Amino acid sequence: MKYLKYLFLPIIALVIGITASCERDDLCPESTPTTPSLIIDAFDIDNQEDSKNVFGLLIAGVENENVLPGYAVVTTNNIILPLKTTEDTTQYQLIQDYSINDNGTPDDTSDDFAEGNQDIITINYTREEVYVSRACGYKTIFKDVTVSIDNDTDNWIQLIQPVNNPQSVEDETATHFNLFH
Repeated sequence: MKYLKYLFLPIIALVIGITASCERDDLCPESTPTTPSLIIDAFDIDNQEDSKNVFGLLIAGVENENVLPGYAVVTTNNIILPLKTTEDTTQYQLIQDYSINDNGTPDDTSDDFAEGNQDIITINYTREEVYVSRACGYKTIFKDVTVSIDNDTDNWIQLIQPVNNPQSVEDETATHFNLFH
């Protein structure tokens, strides 16, 4: 019995040592800034100090034509666009006053077609990988960002201007470009 206490002391020391050396799980907190999206605010072209909503806005990718989540026909004056982290260019279709015309046959969807004024914007940038932490890994920031509007005969977007020149996209709390329509 006397020797039993000497047997438990090393076991207790081992358990305390293992417990003390454990770290908390490596989880990336939601509050940690990760790869930012491009933020565009919409303004009135005639009175450029006044914010102006874009009505019936639908945003979709150009290559895959998937509707951007959160932009399935909305009215907004603030547009948030994710940028590709594997390429130096991202394109979007911004369709104002989007609607589906059922061609007078509401029960037959085969002859339906989309209506609205579509403008295509091209966003060019240089990517830079930045280490965040062991739990969060890396994020991409975007430098020298430019936005251009593909010209067509009926552009609803009249002008897009960067807030800063050269414009970078490093956080999601500030506007990066102003769109005038």
